[in-house]
Amino acid sequence: AAQRPDAVLLMPVAGAKVSRVADTWGTSRSGGRTHQGQDIFARKGTAVFSATGGYVVRLGRNPLGGNAVMIAGAGGRRYYYAHLETFAPEMRVGKRVAPDTVIGFVGNTGNAVHTPPHLHFAMYTRTGAVNPLPLLRDRIPPSA
Repeated sequence: AAQRPDAVLLMPVAGAKVSRVADTWGTSRSGGRTHQGQDIFARKGTAVFSATGGYVVRLGRNPLGGNAVMIAGAGGRRYYYAHLETFAPEMRVGKRVAPDTVIGFVGNTGNAVHTPPHLHFAMYTRTGAVNPLPLLRDRIPPSA
């Protein structure tokens, strides 16, 4: 938390491109809510990586996010990965992660059960939710 927050976040969904993410930050949702994150659509089962280094602080299931992981990163930021089909087998609270750590796989759990598979990716600071899209950068695939 004492470190500066990351200025760049790597695309968490394998093979996804930032330019293909439709900015839905702030759009209306059921129950008078607004969308406080970005939905990154991909085929079910696509690997989801941590967008940054940090530690897993929450791992489990909830009614809105379904299978979800919360990672605490530099500067006290928290990153939320929701609607996962499954978690990576080695995921547990307290695990240190890096941008090359697979944390789970794209799904449509929680309130996304009737939508195409996607990752809901959100970023929280001490003052609340912040749009992560401006910080996202494409992940460079490993060379063959």
